This record gives sequence, C-alpha cells and structure tokens, in this order.
Amino acid sequence: MASGELGVFLRARRAQRSPEDAGVLYSGRRKVTGLRREEVAVLAGVNADYYTRLEQGRETHPSPQVLDALCRALDLDPDSREHLYRLAGAAPDNTSAPTPHIVSPELRQLMDGFPHTPAFVLNRVLDVLATNTLADALFSPFRRVDNLARMTFLDPAGRQFYARWDWTAQATVANLRVAEGFDPHDPGLRHLVAKLTEGSAHFRALWETHHVRGKTREPKHLVHPDVGPLTLMYQAFDVRSAPGQQLIVYHAEPATPSAHALALLSSLHATTHHGHPAP
Repeated sequence: MASGELGVFLRARRAQRSPEDAGVLYSGRRKVTGLRREEVAVLAGVNADYYTRLEQGRETHPSPQVLDALCRALDLDPDSREHLYRLAGAAPDNTSAPTPHIVSPELRQLMDGFPHTPAFVLNRVLDVLATNTLADALFSPFRRVDNLARMTFLDPAGRQFYARWDWTAQATVANLRVAEGFDPHDPGLRHLVAKLTEGSAHFRALWETHHVRGKTREPKHLVHPDVGPLTLMYQAFDVRSAPGQQLIVYHAEPATPSAHALALLSSLHATTHHGHPAP
C-alpha cells in the first residue's frame, strides 16, 4: 500500500484540473488555480472529510467505486487511472515480484536474429538490460548505455540525439511514474529518481507534475552524428517469462531516407568493429 504516494498524486492532479474544465461554477477570486478538495469531493460524490483523509494518507482503503469516481472527477486517462489504482493497492499484480535483471539466452539469441533493426530489452525503470549489434550502433553517441532516463537527462548527448528532446523528456518521466505505481519503494527507482532530481532541474519540474503515461506508438525522431536524422517506428513486447521486461524493436519504413540511414549505420558499425566493410 502506498497511501502517501496516493495522496501526493491526488493533490498534484487536483491542482492541474481547472474549474472551467471540470464544469465547476464559482464566483470571486480563488487562491488556487486547480480544484479545491471540496470540489473534487462533490464531483466524485464522496464526503469532503473522507476525500481530505485520502489526500492526507489517513484513509488507506478506498473502494473501487470511489477510485472510479475520482478518475472521472480528475479526468484521468487510462494510464493515470491504472496508476491511481496501483497506488491504492487495488490493481492486479500490485505486489508482483521484482523484475529480473538477467535477460535469457533465448531472448538474446532472438535479438541477434534482427541484424537490420535495433533491438533492446528494458525493465520498468528503463534500465537497458541487453542490446543487439544495431542498437549498440544506434546508441553509440552516449557515454554509457545503461538507463534511458539517465541518458536523456544527464548525458550531454541526449539533447542532440533526441530531435524532440522536450517531448522525450516528458514521456520518459511519465514512464517512470508508471513504474512507481508497480512498486513505489523499489530501491532502483528511488536511487534513479534521486540522481535525476539532483542532476536535472528539468527532471525535477516534470516529476512534480505526476503525469503518467505508458509507451505510445509515436515514431522516434533521432539524430545520429554518423548518419543524420532518423525517423523510426517501434514495437514493444512484454517478456512473458520475465514480467516487467520489455523487448523494444525499432524499424524504419522501407525505402525511406531513414531506412537508408539505418542501413548505412549498420555498415559503418560493422566496418569499425570488424576492420573491413560489411558485405
């Protein structure tokens, strides 16, 4: 149960929900830009004192009906709704085992069978657990390929590599909030957040918004110093044998400049590491 995090999340999302968007009528000046506690309580159809106890962490067992009502009152999207349920201890697999950090030999062999597409394995906190050869080439501008959040915010290469850095930064933080919903006390997540908070004011500001979003299907817009701009689509596959791991596969649309650039990157990487041009 993460009642403290539940209250923080509710307060953050209440502050971001304007009375106009919620259809709340009011008059006079307001001390807050978002909704008041009493207004959320009315919208959700719950007692105002009960809602206050939720925000303060004094109420720790909200029912699914109350959670559904809060989702409607705060206009939460599906990812945020699932996050709220997990913080309340009401979502499936809330007490799931830690994600294994070892990638199976069978999965590594599968990744190596993708010579023309970058493939890598992530855990929930965006640690890079394994890469194939083309993923190594793609991420070569970074000093270390260890965690996508650290690479985005703390590696100088991040701002040049991600053409839409602001969008990438927001999506990365929203992904970490999803991970927090699974295990708010995960020491790996706590250590990562502390490091990013200390090293990046931009991360600190985004983290405080409590936005939650899982992986989308939007293309990745990258700039590699060796081959230039790349627009890559991707697929994410849950690893059934290792809950919490995801196999990510990037690919370029056939016969596009990005496809030619990806092929050139593969050839350059082969030349660099094998001492002769790729056939």
